[in-house]
Amino acid sequence: MNKRPTILDVARHAGVSKSTVSLVLQNSTLVKETTRADVMRAIADLGYVYNRSAAGLRGAGSGLIGLIINDLRNPFFTEFAASAQMCFARQGYSTVIANTDEDPEIQAQVIDAMIEHGVSAFVISPTYGGDNQPFDRIRRAGIPAMQVLRQLDERTDLFPFASHDYAGGGVLATEHLIELGSRSIAFVGGIKDRPITLERMSGYSAAMTSQSLVPRAFHGRPSRAFGRDIALHLATVHRDIEAAVCFSDLVALGMLSGFAEAGIRAGRDFRIVGFDDIEESSIAFPRLSSVRCDSALFGRNAAEAMLAWITEGKRPPDKRRYDVELIARQSSLWPDNDGKQSDKSAPAAF
Repeated sequence: MNKRPTILDVARHAGVSKSTVSLVLQNSTLVKETTRADVMRAIADLGYVYNRSAAGLRGAGSGLIGLIINDLRNPFFTEFAASAQMCFARQGYSTVIANTDEDPEIQAQVIDAMIEHGVSAFVISPTYGGDNQPFDRIRRAGIPAMQVLRQLDERTDLFPFASHDYAGGGVLATEHLIELGSRSIAFVGGIKDRPITLERMSGYSAAMTSQSLVPRAFHGRPSRAFGRDIALHLATVHRDIEAAVCFSDLVALGMLSGFAEAGIRAGRDFRIVGFDDIEESSIAFPRLSSVRCDSALFGRNAAEAMLAWITEGKRPPDKRRYDVELIARQSSLWPDNDGKQSDKSAPAAF
């Protein structure tokens, strides 16, 4: 990465002293407006960010990790964040966690704030939208940063990316339903044309076309509310559809609720497979079949990779995908006569 601009660089660029730049950064009234304007212009030209923590620590490492998550309301991301935070804590690092709530403006704000307060590294599950300027500021600041679960910036030589094999998971889920006899299978949930949606859907589409089956998609916000609404819609308008691969477990759990409301028995009248295998999947009724993306293990792996980078200089690979597996439960399997789950419920290793 390029050398981080210093206060001396700003002073030279603006043609003033270091102390003058310091006064401007402290919003001192002792500086003339024309001089202040020259300094602010130099700061913008160089991409300099005032690091409060670094100023106080005189260059010492802060031992602070910035963990930025696109949606902490989703249990999948919550488990990932908690696992990563605990791994950092065991090595003596504190973590600042921010939820961007899928808002690129908030993402830019929290990145700037964390740079200013001197984080040692970033682990970011980014939100879509906006531009690459926040990542450019990270690059100029010379702070190691990893993208996880979602890739926003294509420069993985600067910002390594790690995630799960979502396409492979889509194949597993779809082939499972096809093997059980389903032919009219829909993909449900996920914002249309978002990279993460396309990635999860790609495996589904490939498995469908390989069997000369027609893919059908119903896109929407990956939430329980959308899942419930789409289940009620399918129950009244698309009775020919007999199974679904869902973008996420939240969508799938919402579908369980909607079908129950419509008097349709999930697992018998309509088969459902979710994605992520959050804890609720194993305790819902009927228990939800899901593609397991072990978020706790992934959180530890991501944290350990970042720790190796900042403590030993071992940079993570540009891209890495972790295996997934299918956990088949009642929502896709026909129950036996005694109501128990059949022996086909054993996980299929990927």
